Amino acid sequence: MSKTLRFLLPVLAVLLCCCCGGKSSKQTMANNDTISAQENVIIDDSTVAGLIAYYPQFGRIDLVCGQMPSQDDDSVVFCAEAAFTHELLDEFAHSNIDGDHVSGGKRYKGAKCLDNSGAFAWFGDTTWEFVNGDYGELLDSVAQAGGMGFGQAIIIYNGESIRPLWREGVNKYRALCEKDGRLCVVDSRDEVSYEQFVDLLEQFGPQYALYMDMGAGWNHSWWRDTDGQVHEIHPVAEKSRYCTNWITFYK
Repeated sequence: MSKTLRFLLPVLAVLLCCCCGGKSSKQTMANNDTISAQENVIIDDSTVAGLIAYYPQFGRIDLVCGQMPSQDDDSVVFCAEAAFTHELLDEFAHSNIDGDHVSGGKRYKGAKCLDNSGAFAWFGDTTWEFVNGDYGELLDSVAQAGGMGFGQAIIIYNGESIRPLWREGVNKYRALCEKDGRLCVVDSRDEVSYEQFVDLLEQFGPQYALYMDMGAGWNHSWWRDTDGQVHEIHPVAEKSRYCTNWITFYK
């Protein structure tokens, strides 16, 4: 084999991988010293002190309503509460989810919620969208596409924080984010004020961030590693029985 050919072969291999990559919802992050990689979920817990970012490696997303996905369902790689629950009811009703929403490609009427200043939707292929403001047309479109979507409080839009801050109080907070073209769920490591959480998100630097429901019971969430082992981020609590909806990432 000539020296020229030995040089060109690895170059051609790199070019071939780049050409075949394409835009996909199964985007992956480069592994480095600050990121621990799992096949199902990539965890970044040191880019910004005080935050933990979970990057599900998914094939599809849905808004599961009524009953939290079973940990025995090995197609689920990550799930967490998404939209607010309106009232503490013993029986489930879509009308008890704050804001209109789309689950399994079907649009449902939810309770009116003034805190819902934006929304997230996934179109059932490889595309998603965050909205700041009215999201009725977005839900119509995503329902026609067979996707999912829900309303929540927008925190960051087009890289800019939304002011004034919409809430107060100390808690462990969570947001659904898009950073560098990838979706991630970002938690505060400790209980912080909401203003501190927004400050931490600004340091993290997502293009978009949408609030996710938290608090004892509603913070119950989990992810699955490459061996199928389930890791609970927050344990189930007494009020978890009142939860109504979960953003769910599937393989």
